[in-house]
Amino acid sequence: MGAGRAVPISLDGVRDKNLMQLKKLNTVLFPVRYNDKYYADALASGEFTKLAYYSDICVGSIACRLEKKDGGAVRVYIMTLGVLAPYRGLGIGTKLLNHVLDLSSKQNMSEVYLHVQTNNEDAINFYKKFGFEITDTIQNYYTNITPPDCYVLTKYISQTKK
Repeated sequence: MGAGRAVPISLDGVRDKNLMQLKKLNTVLFPVRYNDKYYADALASGEFTKLAYYSDICVGSIACRLEKKDGGAVRVYIMTLGVLAPYRGLGIGTKLLNHVLDLSSKQNMSEVYLHVQTNNEDAINFYKKFGFEITDTIQNYYTNITPPDCYVLTKYISQTKK
């Protein structure tokens, strides 16, 4: 590639016809297998679940679930966010996360949260750059991976008055 030539990073929605892309990415990226409910939640979240393409190659994804809280407010749970190893450090994860944070703000959702394995320092540091804070620790959250403990990372989004 020529020096200084920017390769476009694009995001695309997840639908029935490209759901297999998300399944393939998850198989490579994560140590756990996701069930049908995960994929149903991802599809149901609409714009909150995206595939990322680098020069037309599918290299990453973010998958969210929208959860109703007591009182009717909706919060966003990031089920997964991942980018294939050779494509990390190119701003793809940042673009995916910013998409969800911007969308959450526009739709007046006050909270975005996720779970991360306690030894995953790269992920913890990544989310902290975006204002996420460790708000809880859950012992034995994961069943088939070590360590089994996770942190809950939460970002509270300030509401903009229109």
